[in-house]
Amino acid sequence: MSNKGEFKRDTQYITDRILDSPDAEWPVEAGRYRLAAAAACPWANRTTIVRRLLGLESAISLAFAGPTHDARSWQFDLDPGGVDPVLGIERIQDAYLKRFPDYPKGITVPAIVDVPSGLLVTNDFAQMTIDFSTQWTAHHRDGAPELYPDHLRDEIDSVSELIYQDVNNGVYRTGFSSSQAAYEDAYRTLFARLDWLEERLSTQRFLVGDTITEADVRLFTTLVRFDAVYHNHFKCNRNKISEMPALWGYLRDLFQTPGFGDTVNFEQAKDHYYIVHTSINPTMVVPTGPDLRGLATPHGRQQLGGRPFGDGTPPGPPLPSESFGYLTDGS
Repeated sequence: MSNKGEFKRDTQYITDRILDSPDAEWPVEAGRYRLAAAAACPWANRTTIVRRLLGLESAISLAFAGPTHDARSWQFDLDPGGVDPVLGIERIQDAYLKRFPDYPKGITVPAIVDVPSGLLVTNDFAQMTIDFSTQWTAHHRDGAPELYPDHLRDEIDSVSELIYQDVNNGVYRTGFSSSQAAYEDAYRTLFARLDWLEERLSTQRFLVGDTITEADVRLFTTLVRFDAVYHNHFKCNRNKISEMPALWGYLRDLFQTPGFGDTVNFEQAKDHYYIVHTSINPTMVVPTGPDLRGLATPHGRQQLGGRPFGDGTPPGPPLPSESFGYLTDGS
């Protein structure tokens, strides 16, 4: 937090990469790594979406943390005995501290752990999904989409950076502001970018090109939580996404696309924000609503053209052990 009450995100992540090279410190190897994620977290939700779209479930296993945590980090309290069955740890913090005993920064998800050693490899969420697309190609499913095609990378990177600064992080800048001036500045920036996205998506089905890309994944995880959490909890209340026709249609289009909506769990998302953020919600009362059944209604975006998976195919249903996404009716 700045002295002007502005929320400042610590972006100094562990930037090790898992690379498709036998000489790499962390080489691509099916079954060696475990992705620690949580349905509550939008940054982690990116990784579960991309992992499923590309069909990496059998190559990279999933450790799934519960929606709430204390100062010691995300915990595997959804597993029997509160212990991840593969890593044998109660909290993702244990993997961080095993590699860096004096790790001074926040313990975050998503994170990737080297299963044989139990050491944390990386928590660099922005690079993680790019590497899923570019370094793990030997393990992609047949029909996997190109989420980061060569000829569109510059535009994807440019659009993704705007989305990160003004929307993904923008809702946090708005919600965690501790001065009126900082809040109003973040609020204006957020809705100016949403207006820009509304205009862009009024004439094209997806953000870049005519198929889903990395940029769509990055925007989706914030949009899908907006009406359920950010509109109220973070005071992002000029309007809801459901009141912006192009964005609302776009969100429904993606939500109904296999690999997107089936990775979302609204109850866990609400529990996380309303219970963990006691400085914003000291009562820890979790709202029952809103009614989100509209996400399942027809969107009509097909008339704009485009094919979600290009020449590829949709992923199959989630693994039974990972069927954690569902649509609540708010009742």
